[in-house]
Amino acid sequence: MADQALPVGLGEIKISNSPGDVLVAYGLGSCVGVGMYDPVAKVAGMLHAVLPQSLNGTEQVPGKFVTTGVPKLIEEMEKAGALRSRLQVRMAGGANMLTAPGAKQAFNIGERNVLQAHTTLDTLRMRLQAEDVGGTVGRTVRLFVNDGRMTVKALGSQEKALT
Repeated sequence: MADQALPVGLGEIKISNSPGDVLVAYGLGSCVGVGMYDPVAKVAGMLHAVLPQSLNGTEQVPGKFVTTGVPKLIEEMEKAGALRSRLQVRMAGGANMLTAPGAKQAFNIGERNVLQAHTTLDTLRMRLQAEDVGGTVGRTVRLFVNDGRMTVKALGSQEKALT
């Protein structure tokens, strides 16, 4: 049976415990894809965060921001039967997509997303197992529900395991 790709769009959080599913965040540029997996419950989840944090704190889409998306992802994983203490956490993305000469660092959303993800995970006492972040090219990340494998493919590169 072929694997079933479940796209995780901008600002979305998806959870699955179906072994044939593969959670996929296509074309992560400055966005970060945070994947979590419980190897005992065989529950996988992915967040496709667009920005580090909400400016006004009233955002109705928690997955859009790293600060609200990461805790929401953990909450949804727990609802699906995962145990927080067993979660394997990996992250990809956070590229600097504005590389024009004179581009302001303040616009480097990718770097800010990665820094915020590290801060948020630290605050929640969650250890990041692996990451493939930064640079100037987009990536596609896949999280396989059957075994928790997470792969990343940067534009123009081979797909590789994120371990």
